[in-house]
Amino acid sequence: MRVLHLLASPFFSGPAESLTQLALAQRARGHDVRVAVDRKRRTTPAEELAVPRLESLGLLSDEPLELSVKSSPLAIAADIARLRRLAVDVLHCHFSHDHLLARWGRPAGARLIRSVHAPRSLRRLLPRADAYTVPSEELAERLPGRRVMVLPPVVDPRFVPPASRAVARRRLELPDVPLVGMVSTFQPSRRHDVGVAAFEQLVRRRPEAQLVLLGDGALVPAVEADVRRRGLSARVHFVGYQPVEPFVQWLQALDEVWILGLGNDWAGRAAAQARSCDVRVVAVDEGALARFADAVVACDADAVATAALRPERRATELPTAVTIAEQLEQLYLGARP
Repeated sequence: MRVLHLLASPFFSGPAESLTQLALAQRARGHDVRVAVDRKRRTTPAEELAVPRLESLGLLSDEPLELSVKSSPLAIAADIARLRRLAVDVLHCHFSHDHLLARWGRPAGARLIRSVHAPRSLRRLLPRADAYTVPSEELAERLPGRRVMVLPPVVDPRFVPPASRAVARRRLELPDVPLVGMVSTFQPSRRHDVGVAAFEQLVRRRPEAQLVLLGDGALVPAVEADVRRRGLSARVHFVGYQPVEPFVQWLQALDEVWILGLGNDWAGRAAAQARSCDVRVVAVDEGALARFADAVVACDADAVATAALRPERRATELPTAVTIAEQLEQLYLGARP
């Protein structure tokens, strides 16, 4: 099949990481797969851009689509016209802007698939598609009477357990003590304030513990101030945004990851990545997080601190890229334009 994924974002983060691994798995099954992303926004203050990454993997579409929420009405019309001329079997849309374009620019005979990555995208006037994917069973129930598949995160094969966690820590100049991490953009929905408050409680029980905060965002200064106010500066590491390769190394150094909220990807990708590195996961019950968490907790500092650094682990099966690609292929074949 000829498959074109549309992703109206310039960043290699959120759904883009899982989509890239999915596209590679689809290509390995013999399909002609390309990914089109936002070409209008060409700079980023911190996050990695998607174009170089997709280009290096041979996945970047060469179609001249601007595909941006910042596009002018004229550029949107041009994108619609270009889509209509394409020869593809599947047009797979990942964001609302993509779906809007596809509603008016669907190529003749193409199956139209929409991936809903977060609840806010399930609007009352959701444009029609031949089939949908959602990140959790809860969201699938909100699309009654439609062809729906729960699409798990596809984890990069580089996320593996470390040969030695102590060696991983020395490589990053971290002490060999209990290490807890949070891995997300600093924004209100990720609840770093709850995490810092929980860590303050945790050090009363485990005074040698330290906290590693990976990511960037508007709330970094506020969280730094909170850490200083609580007298935790010597125990908390702010390491900023990390591209995939160093991010794997940081995960491999941790004992545990706390995921206390989600942004634009409710598939639980960070939890699945952590579990792939044999890192214990404490998470709130949002999206698909409960599927991958070792401990599911209330979004409360007391609850998080109580669950932290416990020996209990929960067995869970992480779906492989091959299995997910096979299931999605069946969804494509069962969809009728």
